[in-house]
Amino acid sequence: MWFGGGPIDAAGALRGFVREAGGCAVVDGGLGTELEAHGADLHDALWSAKCLASAPHLIRKVHLDYLEAGADVIISASYQATIEGFQSRGFSRDESEELLRRSVHVAQEARRVFAAEGDRSSRRGRPPALVAASVGSYGAYRADGSEYSGDYGKSMTKEDLKNFHRRRLQVLAGAGPDLIAFETIPNKLEAQVYAELLEENGIRIPAWFSFTSKDGVNAASGDPINECAAVADSCPRVAAVGVNCTAPRFIHGLILSIKKVTSKPIVVYPNSGESYVAETNEWVDSDGATGTDDFVSRVGEWRRAGAALIGGCCRTSPATVRAIARAVREAEYDDIPAVAVL
Repeated sequence: MWFGGGPIDAAGALRGFVREAGGCAVVDGGLGTELEAHGADLHDALWSAKCLASAPHLIRKVHLDYLEAGADVIISASYQATIEGFQSRGFSRDESEELLRRSVHVAQEARRVFAAEGDRSSRRGRPPALVAASVGSYGAYRADGSEYSGDYGKSMTKEDLKNFHRRRLQVLAGAGPDLIAFETIPNKLEAQVYAELLEENGIRIPAWFSFTSKDGVNAASGDPINECAAVADSCPRVAAVGVNCTAPRFIHGLILSIKKVTSKPIVVYPNSGESYVAETNEWVDSDGATGTDDFVSRVGEWRRAGAALIGGCCRTSPATVRAIARAVREAEYDDIPAVAVL
């Protein structure tokens, strides 16, 4: 195990990996956009998880593209993969659980293929890449954009959410990932659910919690980002805390807010700056949207603010990750702590 066999120190383990990676660990970017670029039809509530059943070879190809771009961490295609979602498409419960495991195994296979056949010059002196199992929010399962609002209805309780996530988390953890990435968390309640499930199920695999924000101050639901981050900070199994799928222009302020309540590594992997329209399943230009060049130009600012992991989410690509990695590795920030790049 990359994080050791003794009592878990998740944050310390992640810091150790980053140091071994030379102070800069690169994590991959968006998956869905790249799958579409390779010919996948994702007009489905399962989104990229659809390819776990229909085209796992395309998922492996995207993972390999990110490894070739310099990724030290690749994230599994399980963001929108749930037992309930697969069952709604006619899969049995056993088949649904096997598809969840496949998300991790396909990423692990890509890592093995890259180690055997890929251009390893970019990995010289750095440890093998880690595989992170993605856990999307309840809103991602609903496929109605509610991961960007946190509005699950007044009847939704903590126990309801725990019952929804419990078996999925158990299956993903059992598949043997190196990390568990709880992504696009829209509210404090779901963060509390994740923290409790990690403890109750004895999950020893280090995790990170990343929230989504629409205003640079609060999580998508309106819960203050510092209160959300404090939930993650209180869980010893959480290795890093941060924000993803949020406009780049909000990231600097969010880092400063999170830094006030945690000493754990801070992870930021914003989207392209475009806005998602749930009714049409499309991303559209919005004020302040940035291209790759402008996106990458912000990396130094985010590092100086205190981010320890930096990267891209929806609508970013291997080209984005390659550019971020180059910007970080070529720059000399002698006064900045070791970081990881997503």
